[in-house]
Amino acid sequence: MARFELNGKEVTVDVPDDTPLLWVLRDELKMTGTKFGCGVAQCGACTVMLDGMTRRSCVTPIGTIDGSSVTTIEGIDGPEAQAVQAAWENLDVPQCGWCQSGQVMSATALLLEIPKPSDEDIDNAMAGNICRCATYVRIRKAIHDAADTLEG
Repeated sequence: MARFELNGKEVTVDVPDDTPLLWVLRDELKMTGTKFGCGVAQCGACTVMLDGMTRRSCVTPIGTIDGSSVTTIEGIDGPEAQAVQAAWENLDVPQCGWCQSGQVMSATALLLEIPKPSDEDIDNAMAGNICRCATYVRIRKAIHDAADTLEG
């Protein structure tokens, strides 16, 4: 049994300790915004925030997060998240959209850590997020636009 905070609400799940967080989110808690991509932490589609840091939920056993705080795409909030989401929409970043929840989570985490990231900062922070549609140029532009918006 694992107890943790999910998007600001306490939850308890009764699943085997080795069950990946991704499947608990999607199958048990019906939070389907976090996507399955590769299952081996290489693509970033399953990115969530665990205690404020990005984490690949496909390889995070539920037994390791007891007492932690998990934020999914459904619960991300705040100025950075809003700026990223607005920039994504304004620049039509997504094509198929499969990777976008993970992209938005990683971009938001970046802006929380580095409010005015360089291209190198963006490339490093987003390197673990793969986009099959190759919208990387728009993703980088959207992150810069979101950072500019936050500066006012």
